[in-house]
Order: sequence, then structure tokens, then C-alpha cells
Amino acid sequence: MTGVVQGVGFRPFVYGLAERYRLGGFVLNDGAGVVIEAEGEARSLNDFGLALASEAPALARVDEVSATPVSPRGESDFTIAESAATGRTALIPPDIATCDECLRELFDPADRRYRYPFVNCTQCGPRFTIVERVPYDRPNTTMAGFPLCVDCRREYEDPADRRFHAEPIACPVCGPQLSMSLDDAIDLLRGGAILAVKGLGGYHLACDAANEEAVAQLRGRKHREDKPFALMTKRPELLADIGPEEDELLRSRERPIVLVKRRTDAPVAHSVAPGVPWLGVMLPYTPLHHLLAEDFGGVLVLTSGNRSDEPIAYEDGEAEERLAHIADAFLAHDRPVHRRCEDSVVRAAFPLRRSRGFVPTALALPVPAARPIIAAGSELKATFCIARGNEAFLSAHLGDLDTELAYRAFLTDLRLYVDMLGVDPRVIAHDLHPEYLATKWALEQEAELIGVQHHHAHAAACLAEHGEVGPALALVFDGTGYGTDGTLWGGELLRCDLGSFERIAHLDPVPLPGGEAAIREPWRIAAMHLELSGLPVPFERWEVVRESLKVNAPLSSGMGRLFDAVAALLGVRNEVTYEGQAAIELESLAGEVEARPYPWVFGRGAELVALVYADLADGRAGVEIAAAFHETVAAAAAAACADAAEPRTVVLSGGSFQNLRLLASTRRHLDELGFRVLSHRRVPPNDGGISYGQAAVAARTIHF
Repeated sequence: MTGVVQGVGFRPFVYGLAERYRLGGFVLNDGAGVVIEAEGEARSLNDFGLALASEAPALARVDEVSATPVSPRGESDFTIAESAATGRTALIPPDIATCDECLRELFDPADRRYRYPFVNCTQCGPRFTIVERVPYDRPNTTMAGFPLCVDCRREYEDPADRRFHAEPIACPVCGPQLSMSLDDAIDLLRGGAILAVKGLGGYHLACDAANEEAVAQLRGRKHREDKPFALMTKRPELLADIGPEEDELLRSRERPIVLVKRRTDAPVAHSVAPGVPWLGVMLPYTPLHHLLAEDFGGVLVLTSGNRSDEPIAYEDGEAEERLAHIADAFLAHDRPVHRRCEDSVVRAAFPLRRSRGFVPTALALPVPAARPIIAAGSELKATFCIARGNEAFLSAHLGDLDTELAYRAFLTDLRLYVDMLGVDPRVIAHDLHPEYLATKWALEQEAELIGVQHHHAHAAACLAEHGEVGPALALVFDGTGYGTDGTLWGGELLRCDLGSFERIAHLDPVPLPGGEAAIREPWRIAAMHLELSGLPVPFERWEVVRESLKVNAPLSSGMGRLFDAVAALLGVRNEVTYEGQAAIELESLAGEVEARPYPWVFGRGAELVALVYADLADGRAGVEIAAAFHETVAAAAAAACADAAEPRTVVLSGGSFQNLRLLASTRRHLDELGFRVLSHRRVPPNDGGISYGQAAVAARTIHF
């Protein structure tokens, strides 16, 4: 039996079924899944076999059940046998938020695990981050160093107990311990300190979210000027207006960070999320988090334990070294983390970062990989993906691969995945950008290489998650992606399927004065658009900066750059401190204000900037101009699809479609034109989904 059948209480479940149907035999884990030998009456065996799939535990996923007749042995007892370490293809489940039963124990003064920060059972707790190898048994996890006490051993071996073969089982007598008392930790937080807190997949940095001074201090030490911080609370309704879908996500077993609309009276410092109306909110998801939230009482900042854009620190020594100048104290414990895993971030419509709680759950491929594939991914919001058969295993979020730490994390985590899946990939898919570190790594390998254009990968990711191969039209809008002509693409209309693409419309390429500097300073891009339109440039430094056009001005057709130009022209943002900041704040300015689109044909961005300039000169309110700009891009993009006419399916992908107004308006216009629209639901529309798209393209390529 294969699928997600280890670490989910499957063997105890099988044991219970065997008892129900009075069968003899055994169940055990092996390196590929679960092996069952059952003996009894024919009808009982048949009912037993049907129940294996129909009544499987909630966390399980049964992919295949194969049966082979064996000679009866006269066995009447059913046992859970010792695991067999054969093969390495068993699937490891993700880490799961603390269940209600364990929470009841955590806060029950009469329970022996009262206020124990590592309560778990077969239905919750660490899995992916503690498993060192398969089969999934305690000796193969980071819990191997914690021998079970008499009481835990009794629960572990009792088929009637919900901790029967719960591998991370622990209690205050025999399990992991904190490095400081919770009382001391709470006192530090209330005093304005910054605390490094060891979680499931690495370290967080925590402080009092209502303390402006503490939040500002964290920003300064973390070198994170404006990018919003995530928040942890027991009462999200005090922070935001929570819709039904958002509430379901918040309370799901994955417990992601959910972006929700901030209440004006939210009891948090303004600097938690400056310039945007959204808050990233999560509920506690480990017993330690529940205790911190309960004892502290207020809202906590709980952000990744790193400096901006670096991978999260997960090993104790590494964390002490990297976070020593950020945290005032460490709330750690002695259970090792084997795999780093950042928190997942989602909106109600789609994921922004698919990580803890979701990985390593496989995504389906519409065309199976005939041979194992590594897809190396992109540079920003980096992930990799390993394809095996019709399954694609998208890695946890790694950060941006422009630092040595992030690149080391890429190499380390890739080795862990290859080992976990027991594959030897001989096919590697990669981005075309020659300077991406993931691409450089791919080109150094002795393997069959498949280069995948960045925006084709975006489109393929969306097609693949819907189980489709195309053909389709694809609007792919982002900031930067290396094109086949050597310029930077990003405002694309493609006609494509998984195997190929044709570029049929795009924004006109515009020089980026100073290259990367223009991305950090959007006013440069606004100035360039104005000059191309023959309009006066109001930015003082332009005469000096325009000299860079002679030496460093790569051409870009990126939609993100067009948003940057308009944001700068409207005075929203002249300089950015994190990717997408100008566009995010422009979306915030537009809000839900109604506006008619400008008369613009998709392509020449300078003409649209000129229309914005004219409205601004006439005194039109910036909020109305921002709204009109959004509606213009959506309407013109849909009209470009109408001009292309066929196929009648349109894919929406790329980081710019994280903009909810742009996404909704483009979809509405396409619906009105009679197109069938596909957008992301399971993988991020940003570069975090690129590796999955590369894997889908590579699987299609080697299939024929």
C-alpha cells in the first residue's frame, strides 16, 4: 500500500480494522509504504480491503493498494511488526497543527502533560521536519535521542490509545525540554525584548506587536525596513475583518499565515505593516506557541529567524551565530530540526508561499515524468521541485538565491529531498537566465538539461495544477524574466501548451536606467517612460541618472516595472526596500474605488504613463488615477486575448497577479468575452511556483 501512509496513524488504524474483522496477521512500515498480511474469512478480508481506503485516517492519502494471495498460516492474532528498511520511496507527511485533544490536555491541570510544550499524538505534531530517513519510525527521527519513559511506552504500545505508535510521543519525564522557563520568556516579551523562538522548521523572532519601540528595534536589527511582519494571535477577529474562507484557512490543520484586511482599531503598532492595509495573521500551531499566546495575552510579531531575504535559521549553533545580534534571548529546546521549513503564506484566493503544513505533499503532474527530474527553480522566492512519475514534490520556501546562505540552503535541502524520495535524477530543468545561481548549478551537472523560459514555466505551473496540458493563451505578468531574445520579459501574452510557447503580444521594452538600481528606485523607470513620451521629467536627479543609459540600461517589458513607474509618478513610492513594494502600495491606494479604464491598447507602456501624467497635471485625485490604471491594464490585457482569439482558455500567472484588484478585474473582462479562465489555487503565482512549472514542461518534453 502506497501514498501518505506513514506518520498519520495508519498502522494503528489497520490494527483496529483487523480487530473489527477478526483477522490475524501483521502490519509494518517499509521504505515504500505499508505492508499488511491479513488472514481470515473471505468476506471479512474483502470488507477489510475496502475499508482500508474508504475509512483511512484524515491525514492519510491512499494512492495504491495491491494484493497478492499467500498461503494461510493459521494466525489468529494481529500485530504491528517491526519496520523493514527496504526501499526509499515512502512519502513523509507534513507537520500538522496541534489537535483539539492535545490542546485539551495541554491546558488541563489534572493531565500529566499539563503545559508541556511538546504534546502530540498520531493526528498532530512534527513529521516532515524531524524525519531523517524512511521508514517513518521513532529511531529514524530526531526523537531517537529521547528514550520513552514507562508511561509513554505504555501509551505507545496500547492499541486502544490515541498515541499508539505516535512516533514523536513525549512527556515532561522523557521528552524535549525548553532552554528557559516560559515565565521568563513572557517577562522578556512584556519588557520589550526580542526573543528567538525555536519552532517546527526553524527559528522565529518574536516581540510585542503593540510595542512600537520593540517592532522598530526588530526592523533595525533584521534590516527589514518596511516589509510587513507576520502576527500570531488567539483572537484574529480583533485584528481584521475575517471572511469565511479566511477563517477556514486560519483554522486549517496547515495553519498558514493568512493575509487579511486590517481593522482600523487593530491593537498592533503601525510599523508592523506600514503602507499596506493587509496583515499577515496566524493562529498558534504548536503547543509552545499556544502557551506563549495564552500567557502573553496580546498579539505577537512572529517573523522568520533570519536577516531579510536569507533562509530561516534552523540548526541551534547556526541560529545562535546568525541571530545573536538580533535577539535579546533564545527560547530554544533540545529536539533537533532535521529540515528547515518556513511558515506558509496564503490569501483566500491562492498561496503566496507554499511551505510548512503543505510540503512535502505531492502535486500531480498532467504528464508523468518518464524519468526522475530535478527542476532548479528561479532566483527570487526560490524553490526546487523533484518529479517522480505523476508526482511533483515542491520544496519549502528557500528565500532569494542571491546570498551564500541561501545557495547553501538550496544545495542542502535538495540533497535531503533526493535522499527522502530515493531517486537519482538524470534530467534537470532550469531557467534560461545565465546568472541565476540555480541555473549555474544546473549547468554544472552531468545530466540531460532542459532550459525552460521563465514565463512559459509560470504558465505551465498554472496549467499543470489544473491537470491540463493546453493549448491556452497565457497572460504572464511579473517584474523580470529572461527572454529568448536576451531582454527582460514580464508583460507577456503567450500562446502555449506544456511543450512549447509563442510570444504573441507584450509590453514594449523600456530601458532600465542603471539596471538593478532602477528596480530599487522606481522613479528612474517613471522618468524613462516620460522621456520616451516626450514629456517633462519632474525628478531632480534625472539629468545625472540618464547618463547610465549609455552604459547600463537593459531592456525590460516587465509589467511590474510599469506598475513601478505609475507608483512613482503618483508619489506612492520612489524607492523600495522589498520586492513588489511599489506595486503593493499602488494597489492599496486604488482600493475599491470605481474608475473607467483609459483608452489604451496593450503594448506601449509609455503611452499609458503619459495618460496618467496628463490626469495628474489636471488635478485628478491620485486614488482615482490608481484605480483607472488597474482597470486599464485589465481591460487592455483581455482585449489582447480577444485579438488573439484562440484558444478560448486563458491562464493568469506571474507575481503581478498577486494583486487582487488586477486579478479580479482581468478575470471579469475575460469572462465577459467568453473565455475560460484558469488562475492559481495550489501553487504560488509568483516565482515560488516556477520550479513546478519547469518540472511540468520537462516531464512533457521527455515524454515524447
